[in-house]
Amino acid sequence: MEPEKKQSRPRRKYSEEFRAGAVRLVLEEGKGVIEAAKSLGVPGSVISRWVEQARADGGKSTRGTLTTSEKEELARLRKENRTLRVERDILKKAAAFFAKENG
Repeated sequence: MEPEKKQSRPRRKYSEEFRAGAVRLVLEEGKGVIEAAKSLGVPGSVISRWVEQARADGGKSTRGTLTTSEKEELARLRKENRTLRVERDILKKAAAFFAKENG
């Protein structure tokens, strides 16, 4: 018998305006992350991540967090790298096939 798997809650989506407002509460109005989280009904860890990302995008991160544009570029490069590896593997197999045929 397999143990029952715990059902995960559906992931909540927040609009960009909502995120910006939450970050503004913390950075501009001086509210604490926990205080802002309670008033908005959002987990504190979520707001903390949004605030850190806003700091990184503004060049003020002390944690070395990647900016949004850097994250996008990294994702694009990883996808391109996967594609190039697949293409390389296909070419290797083709070269081995033709070498066997001619040899």
